[in-house]
Amino acid sequence: MAALASLRLEDVAVTLSDGDRSFRISTGRLELGAGDIIGLSGGSGTGKTLLLEVLGLLRQPDPGGAFVLRAQDLSVDLHATGGASRAAELRGQFFGFVPQTGGLLPFLTVAENIALSQQIAGISDPQWITELTSRLGLTGLDRLTPSALSIGQRQRVSIARALAHRPVFVIADEPTAALDPEAAMAAMGLLIEAAERGGSGVIISSHDIGLLGQFAMRRVHLGLAPGSAEGRVHSVLAPLQEAAA
Repeated sequence: MAALASLRLEDVAVTLSDGDRSFRISTGRLELGAGDIIGLSGGSGTGKTLLLEVLGLLRQPDPGGAFVLRAQDLSVDLHATGGASRAAELRGQFFGFVPQTGGLLPFLTVAENIALSQQIAGISDPQWITELTSRLGLTGLDRLTPSALSIGQRQRVSIARALAHRPVFVIADEPTAALDPEAAMAAMGLLIEAAERGGSGVIISSHDIGLLGQFAMRRVHLGLAPGSAEGRVHSVLAPLQEAAA
């Protein structure tokens, strides 16, 4: 049941290293449940995109800690998903992801890109797609390919694709950065509605603190740990009030 769905990380870390340079994120405890809305903030270079890739099963974290997905009748240890194919299967079934760059397939039309998530999830709901395209200002663009769209339009198509299959979890990485204020409010409204009415767990990364502040949500912050330096960066996730103290 959706009400039981959750994505839980406890003492999970992800490390990137290249010769003398290393970058590490430590999560502490983070749980995204059905109907939850989390706003993620942090300075440039603190690893927000990397954290969202882990949450969206696009990147495997380091061994250790707890990383558990519960959805419907499943309880999955995401440290041992069974490889890339199993992770892809779980993503297609339970996750909607909005990457910073839009991530659209260039050889598909707008309509085909949006419908792709429904096809992967094995559902068909054209009425919901029509509503999404209307509310995101995409009506009339169905037959165009991404190359014919503006950056903002591509980002709105990406948001529609992420929501089209009514996913259990929505992971949005700077979803409104390329949008004008009116379009940004409409897009944020849909993402918030996915939690409030659709029961999805939604996490939204944004540099626009003012925009996040216009919606009721729990806030977390990625900040540099004491001792971080060039070549040895360590970011730590904490509730916003603790991060700002």
